[in-house]
Order: sequence, then C-alpha cells, then structure tokens
Amino acid sequence: MQSKYQSLKHYFPVIRTREEILTEIKKSPKLSTIFDSWTTENQDLFLDICTGSKGVKMLYDSYFKEILNPETKPERLSWLLSVILSQKVTVKHQLANDNNRLGDEASLVITDIVVELEDGTIANIEVQKIGYKFAGERASCYMADLLMRQYKRIKTKCKDSGKKFNYKDVPPVYTIIFMESSPSDFKNYPNVLMHTFRHRSDSGLELKMLENCIFIPIDIFRDRLHNEGIKDDFDAWLTFLGCDDIEYISTLIEKYPDFKPM
Repeated sequence: MQSKYQSLKHYFPVIRTREEILTEIKKSPKLSTIFDSWTTENQDLFLDICTGSKGVKMLYDSYFKEILNPETKPERLSWLLSVILSQKVTVKHQLANDNNRLGDEASLVITDIVVELEDGTIANIEVQKIGYKFAGERASCYMADLLMRQYKRIKTKCKDSGKKFNYKDVPPVYTIIFMESSPSDFKNYPNVLMHTFRHRSDSGLELKMLENCIFIPIDIFRDRLHNEGIKDDFDAWLTFLGCDDIEYISTLIEKYPDFKPM
C-alpha cells in the first residue's frame, strides 16, 4: 500500500518539520541534554512521530488511557466495547484498579482499565506486550479476581440498601485482552481475530455463568491488514490501536473520520 502523502501533516497542519523541531530542542539546554542522552534509533523514532512520518503506538499506556479515558470520553470506549461484544453497551464509569497484580505482571501489562457498563457488567480491558505461554491459566486468574470483585460490590450494595443478597443479582464480568504479540498457539488460527471463552456444559444444560474472556491478537490482524484492508468497524479499531504506519492511518482517517480527533 502506498500513501499519497509522505506525512500526516495533510491531516494535522500543526505538525512541524524535522528542522523546526531540532531548532527548538537546540535552543533549550534541558531539552538538548535529554535528546542527546537517547540512542540514535530513539532520536529518529521521536522525530518521525513528531513530524508525522510515523504514527504512535496507541496500545501504549499513556496514549491508550488518554484517548479512551472513560471519565472524559466514555463514548469512545463504549463504541469499542459495543463492536467487540456485538451489542450496544454504554460505559457508566471507570472503577479504581486493584493494586494486587500477579507476579511480574506490572512489567508485561501495558495498560489496565476496569469499567462498569450501564447494566452493571464489569469489563476489564488489558493490553499485553507479549503473549504469555500460559495465557489461559493466567486469564483464569484474572477472571477469578474480577468475579470476586463483582461479587463483593453487589453484596455491599445490597447491604447498604437493606436488600437481601441474591446470586442472580450479580452481573457478568468480561476480561478483554489485546495482545501486541500473541502466543504461538494463536498462530494456528490465522483467520480468527477474536477468541471468546465462556463456560459450556457437555450435556447441553444451560446455566448462566458469569465469566467471559476475549483474546484479540493484534499481530495476527496486522498480518491480514495488508491484503484485506479495513472492512468494518472492528478492523478500523484494530488498525487504530495496532498500526503506526502512516499509510494505514491515512486510510483509516479517510474511511472513518471519527478516528481523526483521537
């Protein structure tokens, strides 16, 4: 795919040239010291992003949490979750994160947002840098923690309102995991961009189980994007979150203008 523009400046006129940015850096001893302490590779990456010849990785914590902040722009996260869950959902508010992480989790999880939806459902959105070898086992621990959190919330609400607690009042929980680099098992399903796990009975008996876990391998999507392009809202979101090439960013903005402010 060839972009008709060499920079994102066509879409964002505020973007400056490499020379303008370097001049500003050199005027400030503080900025010069910081810039000079970086490797040449990181200096070039910084300048590529600032000049619009490369996009930023929206999956990274600082960008993801700013652009999809449930407190300031709940409609954005509502749109993303609606696309993933194939139903209209509305983010009610963000919940405080649980500070207890699993082992060395802090170094491997890029971002973690927990929100309550309009119907009381809790959704936990995780972004992982690398695919864990034991993705299923680890996700099960996430789900157990999230479900216990939901259970305690509902039980406390019932106690505060004087209502008798009933397990039927506990809404479902979802853990949605975006994987920047998915485990090898996922490579066996090159045509599947979303893996949803729910409890099912081998007898056909239907019971309302509360745990739902969704894995989204961004790397597999990128492999498909070159040949198939952006076909729908789901592809558009994965392009926004997972691609920093200006060719794809340009195509995304032109096909889906709502992403331009983001």
